[in-house]
Amino acid sequence: MTDPAWIDLALTAARPQAMGALLRYFRNLDTAEEAFQEACLRAIRTWPEKGPPRDPAAWLIFVGRNSGVDVIRKTARTTALPDETALSDLSDAEADMADRLDSSHYRDDILRLMFICCHPDLPATQQIALALRIVSGIGVPRIARAFLVSESAMEQRITRAKARVAKAGLPFEAPAATERAERLPPVMAMIYLVFNEGYSAGVSTPDVAALCDEAIRLGRLLLRIFPSEPEVMGLLALILLQHARRGARYDERGEMVLLEDQDRSLWDRRQIEEGLAVLDKAIRHRQPGPYQVQAAIAALHARAASAKDTNWAEIDLLYQVLERLSPSPVVTLNRAVAVSKAKGAGEGLLLLEPLGEALDGYFYFHGVRGALLAQAGETRAARDAFGRAIALANSPAEAAHIRQELDRLQDERPAS
Repeated sequence: MTDPAWIDLALTAARPQAMGALLRYFRNLDTAEEAFQEACLRAIRTWPEKGPPRDPAAWLIFVGRNSGVDVIRKTARTTALPDETALSDLSDAEADMADRLDSSHYRDDILRLMFICCHPDLPATQQIALALRIVSGIGVPRIARAFLVSESAMEQRITRAKARVAKAGLPFEAPAATERAERLPPVMAMIYLVFNEGYSAGVSTPDVAALCDEAIRLGRLLLRIFPSEPEVMGLLALILLQHARRGARYDERGEMVLLEDQDRSLWDRRQIEEGLAVLDKAIRHRQPGPYQVQAAIAALHARAASAKDTNWAEIDLLYQVLERLSPSPVVTLNRAVAVSKAKGAGEGLLLLEPLGEALDGYFYFHGVRGALLAQAGETRAARDAFGRAIALANSPAEAAHIRQELDRLQDERPAS
């Protein structure tokens, strides 16, 4: 008998490869997904009795392809059967199919699948939802819970995304080297969006944590496709190092714990070690990019034994590099925190001053500004900034944290 847990793991691991190939054959997301689901059902029925196939992905592609063709043939009266070249150029031998799996053509299937999910015509929320459903195979109910929306709303979101993809008429031929390079940045952005959706959720639940875990899995998958691309290494290192802190980011009451106050013994050392190793490999290429720089900042936190051991001057320098590579008000906001740690609250406030207009609707800007104003002794201005932050809080945990800061100001009032 084959362990059911192993079957589930094998189906999950094979999904991107199988879905990518089936999408190329059928050129329709719904048809490819239905064919894959039918193949999974047959696997659940037959693998426990006959044992696992030599290559699960090849088996799923073979069975899914035949299942999809059967469905098309049954509806041939109303739906024309696609040309044979549009369905498959594979023989009916599973072994021959398995021999093709390590080819660049097959790797392009996975890349194409990811690229379709992060098509520029799709809003970010639809990109994430489509990637989680199509690439990762996460069920609609779980995605809906992670996004804190109803199942019907999430189903509509995914349906609209599929419709936009179909309307876009994306090419299905294997991309050339130049096209592969052009597709890489949006694919990396999609993976980081998936991670950030879970990391920034403001709550700690299994459904939210699954988003971070899935982003890490997709990052590892992308690195297998681009094993020598330093920015892919930087992306994977970044999300590993950030996710390593998950056990210390909220206390037993579900309230936020700032980085400097976290119990570092709760950090996941195995993920930290993996992230540092991947980052070191990326740095040796001497081709710095935004993900690598952000990972280097996270690495300085990970390597510090305690908050007081953090090299804030080095973090400031890295943020200056990031400002040149990927300038944005948020990057400067983060740099202001590093500057305040290294040189004092006054210096940090000087950096924040020009950002007010651009970040007026951003929770973290007002939270950071309030904290620095409080450190500088400007209690009234700090209270106003914290009030604005509460109004913009994205979660109860964020609002609770700011209320704690306000309470602290109230306690310190006689001394101010």
